[in-house]
Amino acid sequence: MSETQDKLGAHEVAAWLRRHPGFLKQFPDLALSLVVPRDDGRTASLASYQLEVLRDKNRELSRRLAELSANAQDNERLAVRTHQLTLSLMRQDNYADTLRAMAASLAEDFNGDLVRIVSFRPVAGMEDAEWLQVRGEGEPELAPFRDALRDGEPLCGRLQAEKNAILYGLRQEDVQSSALLALTGVGLVAVGSHDPNRFYPGMGTLFLRMMGESLVVALERFGD
Repeated sequence: MSETQDKLGAHEVAAWLRRHPGFLKQFPDLALSLVVPRDDGRTASLASYQLEVLRDKNRELSRRLAELSANAQDNERLAVRTHQLTLSLMRQDNYADTLRAMAASLAEDFNGDLVRIVSFRPVAGMEDAEWLQVRGEGEPELAPFRDALRDGEPLCGRLQAEKNAILYGLRQEDVQSSALLALTGVGLVAVGSHDPNRFYPGMGTLFLRMMGESLVVALERFGD
């Protein structure tokens, strides 16, 4: 019999055993005589091998469960902070204080290294705020953000150099990744990080979207 035929025969035997998993119960002596090679070259009984496989699966399941638990805890903390941010925004008495509350929360509660807000509306008494820019919505300088403002979807990752320059100015080199909220008719909110992996494309943006919506609703109370 050729080597090819031997291999096919082995596959056929394996396929038959998969269809008849109770076969070895009828021949316990055969089950005891079977050996399975280990990585270190020693052999083990089939029962020992199966037990080891089950232990590996259990360890993998435990690892995944721990990851799910950690993610759930992170999401719970984010949900609490987002709720607190919403309450804080709704407690403010004017447009300027609402923007201050947003910037402070992103820096302190959400650990933003650099927070920047671009407002399309003039904000009295905020001329010296480093984190705030007042620009007209149609200004040519904001052209790089036109698509983001049209879509209204949060963006995460490393922004293009021209966008970084507009948002962070002289500190653009300090920012390695950003979360950007483009709020149509209101402005832009950016959270910059020194960590290139803090914000990345494909990460969940549910809480970012909720924060942006909370800011828009809070600002709408003050009209034009």
